[in-house]
Amino acid sequence: MNRPLRRVAMACLLLFGLLILNVNWVQVVKAEDYRDDPRNSRVLLRTYERERGPIAVLDAQGQRQAVAESVRTDGPLEWLRTYPGGAEYAAVTGYYSLIYGRTGIERSQDEELSGDADEFFVRRLSDVVTGRSPEGGAVLLTLDPAAQAAAYAGLQGNRGAVVALDPRTGAVLAMASLPSYDPARLSSFEPEDIRSYYAELNGADADPLLNRAISKTYPPGSTFKVVTAAAALENGVTTETQIPSPTVLDLPQTRAGLRNFGGASCSGETSTLAEAMRISCNTAFGALGLQLGDDALREQAEAFGFGDTDLRVPTRVADSRFPEDANPPQTAQSAIGQFDVRVTPLQMAMVAAGIANDGEVMEPYLVQEVQAPDLSVVSAARPRTLSRATSEEVADELTSMMELVVADGSGRRAQIDGVRVAGKTGTAQHAQGRPPHAWFISFAPADDPQVAVAVVVEDGGSLGSEATGGALAAPIAADVMRAVLGR
Repeated sequence: MNRPLRRVAMACLLLFGLLILNVNWVQVVKAEDYRDDPRNSRVLLRTYERERGPIAVLDAQGQRQAVAESVRTDGPLEWLRTYPGGAEYAAVTGYYSLIYGRTGIERSQDEELSGDADEFFVRRLSDVVTGRSPEGGAVLLTLDPAAQAAAYAGLQGNRGAVVALDPRTGAVLAMASLPSYDPARLSSFEPEDIRSYYAELNGADADPLLNRAISKTYPPGSTFKVVTAAAALENGVTTETQIPSPTVLDLPQTRAGLRNFGGASCSGETSTLAEAMRISCNTAFGALGLQLGDDALREQAEAFGFGDTDLRVPTRVADSRFPEDANPPQTAQSAIGQFDVRVTPLQMAMVAAGIANDGEVMEPYLVQEVQAPDLSVVSAARPRTLSRATSEEVADELTSMMELVVADGSGRRAQIDGVRVAGKTGTAQHAQGRPPHAWFISFAPADDPQVAVAVVVEDGGSLGSEATGGALAAPIAADVMRAVLGR
């Protein structure tokens, strides 16, 4: 064989080798990724041949209510996904679309809902032998329908989010995000309507497809002061320690000073930690930040879960963060939840829940059980400790201070008759010329906590530049707590 022929032969062998490598890469290495890609409509179409399991919640009487389920049709696609929970539950359920794939619980629990999970292997074999129609499993959520309804109703007319947790277990009792959308329109059998509706949602300034509870971060404002207070108490400060609280706190390395909300004065040139918390004194907490330093504040924030990149509820949660290498003026601003501190509403609910649970932060979860089609339990959630944020003694001191905020401070509108409520307001500046975000975190009963809540209302909501966390967010939190407590 002459040299040109050998070169051609080698080139052909090389091309065949590359072709074989590519086929193996696509069919073996990347097969699972392509199968799970929400844009893979071919795989999705096959799933409409079987009944997809329901996503459900339990009401106060223990009766199961489907918030997503499949119904039989007469068309070429046998099972249509419907959403009895509608927009109220859309941030959690997500959608199951011919065109745009799966999101939310529909995606994170897809194998269970479709019946493809390993736990259903024996049943799939039995279906083949007996000729029984294949069915997917059911996913039972932790959500409390009354709390979810209260959260969704409280946010109406505003942009924002509510998260409620059981502080003892980490179970998510409510997760609402507004504005929302109708998942049924994205899960219909009408491609033109699906595309039109998706384009409308995707182009909206309000971003209704975004789950603000877990996928958007905000400056927490004064709700972060409970983290600063926790760091102070863990480092030798007491609730009666006198802290500088001038009308304007002189910051090092800059001519700018730190002022209180609205330019107000605190209760004097010094305040106790408890009093500074009750009246939400910016200058006192800024002084605490300067005293403690950024490392102590960051470590305390991380103890509550900041920076946990593995959190998924039900999908990956955006990272909450405390700024790295903050200088003294930045540290003072960070101590009051400004500068570059960013949190999800879920994270602030975890802060409140950690304090309520004697300083122990539980890992949040949304799925209580996975059930087989016959409703037998395939798997059930097991509460897990995420971190130890504070000692029990510090948690008790924080609780007492947060009770004062609600009983005789900026959080009075979160009061519930006959129930001791602990809480903290926040009014977070976030953009020049824009109204502040209104925040409130809380838990109740303070002496036997059963629910912890975080509420954020963007851009001052209906109150605009006059908004405060106490006026706007605290009443929403109170309604959610009442719903959980049956009040």
